[in-house]
Amino acid sequence: MLNIQSLVLAVDPVPWARTQMAFTLGTHIILVPLGVSWAFMVLVANYRAIKKGDADALLLAQRWSKYMAVTFAVGAVTGTVLTFEFGLLWPNFMGRFGDAFGIPFMIEGLFFFTEAIFLAIYIYGWRRLKPWPHFWTGVPIVIAGIGGTASVVAANAWMNEPAGFTLNSAGKVVDVNPVDVIFNNAFPYETAHMLVAAYLVGGFMIASVYAMGMLRGRRDRYHRLGFIIPFTVAAIAAPVQMFVGDQVARWVYNNEPTKFAAIELVPKTATDVPETLFGHLNSDGTVSGGIAIPGLASFLSDPSTGTSTQIKGLDSFPANERPTTEEVNVVHLAWDVMVGLATLLFLLSVWYGLSWLFRRDIPKMRLFLWLASGAGVAAVLAMEAGWVVTEVGRQPWIVTGYMKVEQAATTNTGVWATFLVILGLYLGVAVTLVLILRAMSRRFRAEGTDEHGGPYGPREPLPDAAAERVGV
Repeated sequence: MLNIQSLVLAVDPVPWARTQMAFTLGTHIILVPLGVSWAFMVLVANYRAIKKGDADALLLAQRWSKYMAVTFAVGAVTGTVLTFEFGLLWPNFMGRFGDAFGIPFMIEGLFFFTEAIFLAIYIYGWRRLKPWPHFWTGVPIVIAGIGGTASVVAANAWMNEPAGFTLNSAGKVVDVNPVDVIFNNAFPYETAHMLVAAYLVGGFMIASVYAMGMLRGRRDRYHRLGFIIPFTVAAIAAPVQMFVGDQVARWVYNNEPTKFAAIELVPKTATDVPETLFGHLNSDGTVSGGIAIPGLASFLSDPSTGTSTQIKGLDSFPANERPTTEEVNVVHLAWDVMVGLATLLFLLSVWYGLSWLFRRDIPKMRLFLWLASGAGVAAVLAMEAGWVVTEVGRQPWIVTGYMKVEQAATTNTGVWATFLVILGLYLGVAVTLVLILRAMSRRFRAEGTDEHGGPYGPREPLPDAAAERVGV
């Protein structure tokens, strides 16, 4: 007879905890760019509506703000689950480092409530406030989105570059300095990289919807404007991200050498290291497959010394303090995917920019719209790949140099059950989100352009019968 109890006790909780955390983080992060950048794009449309009396821009701002509220609410649900998971899946980590690690999350909570309050005011104020006071109620949403993201990234950066605390003789965290915890060495690089990514990914995600609509024949000014505003934001962010990403890579070269060795697939310390596109590391330390560009990895790591730049290989670190062969291959593949997709998105942005520069219009070829419609998915994949590089590249550490993942994880063998519950919850939330957004889109199309008839100022008086019912 099958002994269920013995099977449960035989489960290794560490892989389950890692998989659950990866799933919930990987799902939640899809909504993050919308939460950060959509408010800015709403205000761009709102500003244009007020300054130029643009009815289409006004309608976009109104409808985007409602979409934004729905995605914000769903993001709040998935983000709250993550907060509980830190305690459930990583009790030893939180028990030892919670006094330091929790500081950025406390600040993020303040930004979250600020964002929620002003989002409610902004949406409620469409028909109740004058144009400019209403516009300014949207600005705190943008600021809170940026601040909240920076706070969460600060916590992640601290895991890569722990600072601002002391361990006493019992191994307990004491003398916590909140400023040093938040503004650790990795903070400016990771924060800049994530914030620009949020505007890039959010812009491409929203623009891709309108690109698909234009391919289906919806070429009216409303849809063109709905494409142009977010795509322009993404197109501006793309070259900025290329520069920021280059700076981050060089910082990783200098400060996280094991992660850099995995990124560049460098088994042994050497100079004149090639840039290997794809390929993989074998268990015997050799590299197979892929395309090797001679000397390029060394040159890009430090152009001042060129191809003579030395890169530390994986053999420079003890086997138990560096990623496994499988993890190295995951990091390297994720790096190739991130850089490859980012380069394609950059080239698409250049195409759009040149067309706008010379013709003041989007490219005419349908090929452009097809590529633009796929840019949203490509941008999300690039962002997910970048997150994989950051997290898997830190292995085996959860806090670099202080605690390994296996030391931090729960010992509860029933963790597989919570993963199944979370899987069902997120599936339900995802289906609900898609159905709500689809229903809103259909209703908006059915309404046409009637919605913005009187967006600002007092509401129209109620009909007599309705007024009597509410006692007016």
